[in-house]
Amino acid sequence: MEKHIVKVLKTEMVTHNVKRFTLEKPQGYSFVSGQATDVSINKPGLENDLRPFTFTCLNTDPYLEFTIKIYKGHNGVTEKLMDVNIGDELILHDVFGAINYKGPGLFIAGGAGVTPFISILRQLKQDSKLAHNILLFANRTEEDIIIKNELDDMLGENHIDIISNPKLPGKQSKRINKQLLKQFIKSPNQYYYICGPDEFVAELKNALIDLGVANEKIVIEE
Repeated sequence: MEKHIVKVLKTEMVTHNVKRFTLEKPQGYSFVSGQATDVSINKPGLENDLRPFTFTCLNTDPYLEFTIKIYKGHNGVTEKLMDVNIGDELILHDVFGAINYKGPGLFIAGGAGVTPFISILRQLKQDSKLAHNILLFANRTEEDIIIKNELDDMLGENHIDIISNPKLPGKQSKRINKQLLKQFIKSPNQYYYICGPDEFVAELKNALIDLGVANEKIVIEE
């Protein structure tokens, strides 16, 4: 199994529970936007505790970047990553992943499931190919939206936040469901990219199929 020890160059909090890590990039290390790798912390007893995280940078960047949601309360890897900072080391492994861009369509993200789409959308922006792509981004509250300003800048009105427990006055609770998806099925040629919790992905894939979307037009992590 491929293994690279890399230093952390920078860390910052993106939201109240999402942390961005900028890392050294090993020579010759490459990926396709949407892919991921298994990551562990290079500290005694933690080296073999692997978790998959998606690259949120571009392959052409001279560094690597991960944007990771921190889950507290069960002493897991992401909670330990809160204590990882500049100068610490992470261990990276083989690149993998089935979510890659096939053509214009609808991106459907649940929470931290947006991370593979971040790199894809950044690459599309660089290639001037963002047109005809829409992002439906489901979160619990407005405070949970990852890189909201950048997504707004890239996609404009095609970045649509769906908030289930809004805190802003006058906002109604919304969820991504079959009725909502029906509004965005406009062409038999468009693709549907789904990433998020397993139940979220399964429910929305079934909803799309019920709405007549061909299975080969639905892109998920297998």
